[in-house]
Amino acid sequence: MKELLLNELKEAMKNKDELRKNTITMLRAAILQVEKDNQKELNDEEIQVIVSKEVKKRKEAIEDFKKADRQDLVDSSNKEIEILSKYLPEQLSEEQIVTLVKEAISSVDATSPKDMGKVMQFLRPKVSGKADGKLVSDIVKNELSK
Repeated sequence: MKELLLNELKEAMKNKDELRKNTITMLRAAILQVEKDNQKELNDEEIQVIVSKEVKKRKEAIEDFKKADRQDLVDSSNKEIEILSKYLPEQLSEEQIVTLVKEAISSVDATSPKDMGKVMQFLRPKVSGKADGKLVSDIVKNELSK
């Protein structure tokens, strides 16, 4: 994954694609920071978690940019999300998440919203990097409230 990012960065520089270059540089810096903090080299799955965090940051920023009526920043963030999404595994659909949540609920014998922690712990390895954590959490809450 790191090699792919380096090659993509070189290509963006050759093509003078500033937004892509800056986005990939920022992502590489975030990966390097986590590696330094944890003093270990990250594998592809761990890198994908960082990519999904960066996508989430931009989605949250878009809401603020919309409130501030800054369409230029909204457009820029959407382009960055598009660039970053290329490095994520295919995202699960809402229907797939609901199916996984129902399986998790029956697997851990969850009966009420109090069991949400057990369900989320069971789900985390299956959805990590493949689905937005907030969406998964909302679906779990909804299913446990039925």
